[in-house]
Amino acid sequence: MPRSPAPSREPPKKPRARNARPKIERAALKLFIHEGVDAATTREIAEQAGVSEGALYRHYKGKDELALALFMETHNRLGKMMMEALAAEGTLDEKVGAAVSAYCQLADEDFLLFSFHLVSLNRYLPYDKRREDDPVSITERVIAGLMQDGTLPKGDPAVKAAMALGVIMQAGQNKIYNRLPGPLSQHKDAFTKGILAVLYSG
Repeated sequence: MPRSPAPSREPPKKPRARNARPKIERAALKLFIHEGVDAATTREIAEQAGVSEGALYRHYKGKDELALALFMETHNRLGKMMMEALAAEGTLDEKVGAAVSAYCQLADEDFLLFSFHLVSLNRYLPYDKRREDDPVSITERVIAGLMQDGTLPKGDPAVKAAMALGVIMQAGQNKIYNRLPGPLSQHKDAFTKGILAVLYSG
């Protein structure tokens, strides 16, 4: 008597990954920094994260939404930290020191996320509406107030803000490309002195 064919078995479905979102975000950050947002694919991100591509789409519409979300996470947090530092009690020197410390702390706490934010400024800032709570607007507003009350020499607040932010942002860029040793907070006193020199210049 002929044997009946064995029933076909479908391969077991891959179990849904637990805590997939943080894994996806870390994998995406590494690929975005090393390959660029345009070159990275959702399949690569999923493979690096050890999850299915469908898991990525459950959290994000695609890599562009994911990249923007990662950028804005740092951008918004940086704005909040700077606002708190510059609004605190104390002298201008103390406030600048607190803002620099906050910036360095953010960088040292998660340098991968910080690096992506810094190298993506040109890509994403043009699409971010000018707000009262973004880091540049906060800096410009504080500088304008200090010029009005005579604490700082008169000038263009936008120019002074760009110069002051450039002191620490360029240092961050150099750190990304291994041209600055140690954690960023190791150099916070030098950054503070440089920014104060810019602010007090005529």
